[in-house]
Amino acid sequence: MTDFASLIVADRGQGARPIHLVDKDGFADWAKRRPAEDRALLEAHRFDGKTGCAFAILPRGNDFEVVGAVKDVAALSPWCLAKLAASLPEGTYRLAQGDPGKAALGWLLAQHRFDRFRAKPKDDPVGPRVLVTGEAARIARHVQLAEATALVRDLVDTPAGDLGPAEIEQAVRDAGNGAEVRVTSGAHLTRDCPLIAAVGRAAAPGREPRLIELEWGKPDHPRIAIVGKGVCFDTGGLDLKPASGMRLMKKDMGGAAHALALARLVMAARLPVRLHLLIPAVENSVSADAFRPGDVVRSRKGLFVEIDNTDAEGRLILADALDHAAEGKPELIVDFATLTGAARIALGPDLPAMFANDDALAESLRQASEETEDPLWRMPLWDPYDDMLKSDLADLANASGSPMAGSITAAMFLKRFVPDSVRWAHFDTFAWRDSAKPGRPKGGDALGLRAVFRHLERTYPRQ
Repeated sequence: MTDFASLIVADRGQGARPIHLVDKDGFADWAKRRPAEDRALLEAHRFDGKTGCAFAILPRGNDFEVVGAVKDVAALSPWCLAKLAASLPEGTYRLAQGDPGKAALGWLLAQHRFDRFRAKPKDDPVGPRVLVTGEAARIARHVQLAEATALVRDLVDTPAGDLGPAEIEQAVRDAGNGAEVRVTSGAHLTRDCPLIAAVGRAAAPGREPRLIELEWGKPDHPRIAIVGKGVCFDTGGLDLKPASGMRLMKKDMGGAAHALALARLVMAARLPVRLHLLIPAVENSVSADAFRPGDVVRSRKGLFVEIDNTDAEGRLILADALDHAAEGKPELIVDFATLTGAARIALGPDLPAMFANDDALAESLRQASEETEDPLWRMPLWDPYDDMLKSDLADLANASGSPMAGSITAAMFLKRFVPDSVRWAHFDTFAWRDSAKPGRPKGGDALGLRAVFRHLERTYPRQ
């Protein structure tokens, strides 16, 4: 992974090229104070402070300064320095006024590359661009957020042939920090987590399903559980997806990537919690042993589930994991999943759908979303739609026969496996970008991660 710690350093008076940030409201006054040759150069380049992500080089003898246009100088966004970090020559830079704050994230991530599958890197960087900041105490946090985001991106971008349940297990084991890791598989999984076992039983040898758990922190601290959907590849099962729908299904473990990244942030920040991470890791494959539409499977909780659609597999594996998480009596459960196309139809690719069974929890997450500029949008747990999951044969079906309210009915299915007494938030996230933006390349991405971590930081502050 990129060495983010080398790309941002504390200000100790070292030499650094200045970056002047301007916005459309302040550009004219700023330009009046510049030398005539600067004004002429900016005019020649039609730089007027109004174009987001634009920048210009101001020569200074054998060196130069930089002027960059941002939306609001007084409130820098996480991504307003990303274009500069990706485009400037190698060297050390500092803002001419103020510190980068949350904009440090974009500076770091703009220099991250995932070149594991290139014989020769596509874009050879010119060299590191180092940012100097006066906020020395915040450097570690900037680096941790960048590492967590890059972890999500790298895991999601890894092809399914190179990232199966065993590789997700290893990624959890690599989290370290003195955490205890347990894995349930084979006959024990069939007995204890029958929904997880059913979804993954058609996978090839070496890609068998498993429930991966990590526990960390002092037992007397508040217990929280983080659950992530780990479908390493989703063919749709016997309800086979079309080719167009299967092309991106390597990203169906995006929930697991988010959950692992969040767990690593919690451990790195040493939040005073007893952390329980649960990742049901499976491959939804097709074989003679695949589970079938119409099958009835008994869940860990004891509820019998009729399989209406084998392509609604994510909620099945999450159901057993959520029930197991609830057995530990946590005061909070958070789950991430690339669960429904319906959420994308409703909210598009950038807005994870958030469902919560507690209004205060939902409001805290909304505030954290605004603070971090990591958007979320609350959707309703609408009880009347629970009727859409009725089964004539079993306690409930795993999908609705209606084409409407797909993300809500999926959340209502999960709600059956979470006790009303436990605060719970469910995030139906895309974990992907269809097009590139500064600091955010096309491919896997963390959506909702920073917002949830900010909520946890505020709820469980370090003493």
